[in-house]
Amino acid sequence: MKVFVTRRIPEEGIKLLERECDEVEVYSFDRIPSKNEIIEGLKGKDGLLCLLTDRIDRDVISSNPKLRVISNYAAGYDNIDVDEATKRGIVVTNTPDVLTNATAELAWALLFAVARRVVEGDKFTREGKFRGWSPTLLLGKELAGKTLGVIGTGRIGTAFALKAKCFDMKVLYFNRSRNEVLEDRLGARKVDLEELLRESDFVSIHLPLTEETYHLIDYEKICMMKRDAIIVNTARGAIINEKDLVRALSEGRIFGAGLDVYEKEPEITEELKKLDNVVLLPHIGSATLETRREMAILSAENLIKALKGEKPRYCVNPEVLRD
Repeated sequence: MKVFVTRRIPEEGIKLLERECDEVEVYSFDRIPSKNEIIEGLKGKDGLLCLLTDRIDRDVISSNPKLRVISNYAAGYDNIDVDEATKRGIVVTNTPDVLTNATAELAWALLFAVARRVVEGDKFTREGKFRGWSPTLLLGKELAGKTLGVIGTGRIGTAFALKAKCFDMKVLYFNRSRNEVLEDRLGARKVDLEELLRESDFVSIHLPLTEETYHLIDYEKICMMKRDAIIVNTARGAIINEKDLVRALSEGRIFGAGLDVYEKEPEITEELKKLDNVVLLPHIGSATLETRREMAILSAENLIKALKGEKPRYCVNPEVLRD
């Protein structure tokens, strides 16, 4: 079994691959590889372990007829042409569950940072502007007792919403199906998107990126929100129309926003960087020591099992698995 890894991942994952595989080639640079570099690295390989930042499109997939498995070091897999892989009988795997809590926690960190103007306060203090306590200095918003809107209640959205119990919040959610866990434990109510946006004080996005969710939140949708509302996105950047968000934030249509993901990562709309009412993070939703270690192990295990003809723990296209 010969595999190519597009980036250095935590050592536990690399060691597992080296123990089980005949050849493990790891991309040697600490940057996102180009398409041609991925194609070159894939030559003669049976398996690919890639990151969310790698575009594994039809050209990449078709470049190597030997390719049997694509293991994604991420929960999402919109970076992979799954249809093309399935057509060629290539197993595609991912790493959900292990990053659920870390990402849910970061969404709360963003929400607090925007609501209490933490980043603004840090900058204000470092610049030597703090001259003592003031009754009107950097006034923010309290979370307790407010209405929380959760868009998408899969694993991460559910974990995020459950933490609202600590703040005695009313929870609304938008999802295709009912979430009985949230309804039973929080008294959460399933509503349509428009009602959620109009009624919520805080909105957090936890949807996958699909044709249906692309630019789901645009200027019109943002203007449905309360003037003092906050929106947080730790899912996929393109779910929000970034230019529309800039416009809305510039006009004061909402209180603020917290973003860990962007429409054209790693590029970020320049106007967004100039606004004080948005907190920007470099896609670190799963960036804890514990989570990244587990992701490395799981992505390696998925790859090894699939190469051996066994059923991996998580498979995106199970129809290609042989009984």
